[in-house]
Amino acid sequence: MCPVRSDPIHRFHSLPLDHFDRLPDSLLLLIFNKIGDVKALGRCCLVSRRFHSLVPQVDNVLVRVDCVISDDDSSPSSSSSDKSRPAGPFSNLLRLVFGCIVKPLQALGQFLGPKRSLLNETVNAPSSSSSVGGGADDDDAEMGQAGVTHHSPTQVLRNFNEIRFLRIELPSGELGIDDGVLLKWRADFGSTLDNCIILGAASVINDVHSQVSEYGNDGFCSNNSITGNGDDNGSIPESFYTNGGLKLRVVWTISSLIAASARHYLLQPIIAEHRTLDTLVLTDADGQGALRMNRDQLEELRVKPLSASSASKRTQVPALNMRLWYAPHLELPNGVVLKGATLVAIRPSEQSASRKEVSDASWLSTAFEEPYGTAAKMLIKRRTYCLEMNSF
Repeated sequence: MCPVRSDPIHRFHSLPLDHFDRLPDSLLLLIFNKIGDVKALGRCCLVSRRFHSLVPQVDNVLVRVDCVISDDDSSPSSSSSDKSRPAGPFSNLLRLVFGCIVKPLQALGQFLGPKRSLLNETVNAPSSSSSVGGGADDDDAEMGQAGVTHHSPTQVLRNFNEIRFLRIELPSGELGIDDGVLLKWRADFGSTLDNCIILGAASVINDVHSQVSEYGNDGFCSNNSITGNGDDNGSIPESFYTNGGLKLRVVWTISSLIAASARHYLLQPIIAEHRTLDTLVLTDADGQGALRMNRDQLEELRVKPLSASSASKRTQVPALNMRLWYAPHLELPNGVVLKGATLVAIRPSEQSASRKEVSDASWLSTAFEEPYGTAAKMLIKRRTYCLEMNSF
């Protein structure tokens, strides 16, 4: 009978081979960059010491914010009293601007404020999450209801040393719009607003064969509906000015600019700490708005401090030149119909004089994903209306 070998060398070779040990660091980093999501990367840190040392070198990171914690959440009585107040359509729009935007975005200040944390702390507890928090001044992670530990993106991102592409996704858009209403915006910032594009519609009909009401949500007859360029030569009907259509578009524009400038203001600590950034995008899960900054714009903000608004924690919006395109009824090639379709292109007054109008087609048509990119292309072929807005 042959004796059983029990020497250490034999036992070593009987262990299963870890194929990850055969992969070079560069390939592992490529995999981690494809993962991107900061929570998944945090879990990878717990796999091995090698993974733990490589994850901070990832240059493509996505941070999904799970929840918003506002100081107002502790006062349900005030919210219930607001719901019980009868109000007309325009007073509801005013609450949209000052109630649904300003207060939650002030809470975002604590959420994106600098705090101390380690990446592995974020994932050690199964209940940990990225959150928007308000009212906490301590340096440790916030403890929410049911013992859930909340960490801000600034906390987690401090553990990454070489971020080049950063995307932060809020759980929802700031603008509380009615069901069926379309409102999307995109804004580019340096130390101040570079440009903003807003696409809106009073309603979206996904079936082109659906019956269209004789009167649209803008309050005027829609029998003059057109597809793209119609016989009306892109003119806005007189009822648009008298029945609240223009007022509604002004509210959309101001609301979007407030949301964009608040997001920009709150990104300062992240931009200051991560000097390797090439691209930064702050968007939301609803796809409502996107703030974008490229490398030159990020460096401009580091060199030239932003001008903050005295009214709230947001970047001051400069004096603006705006161009507006409107179609009462816009039928897109895929069958989607936009009623009261509106496109607004915004640039600071200082820039507008040096910009060529011919750049509109490429600039505006690439701002939104399809089918809304096509909608923008169709709208800019119509008559242009110019507006101005003072700094605020």
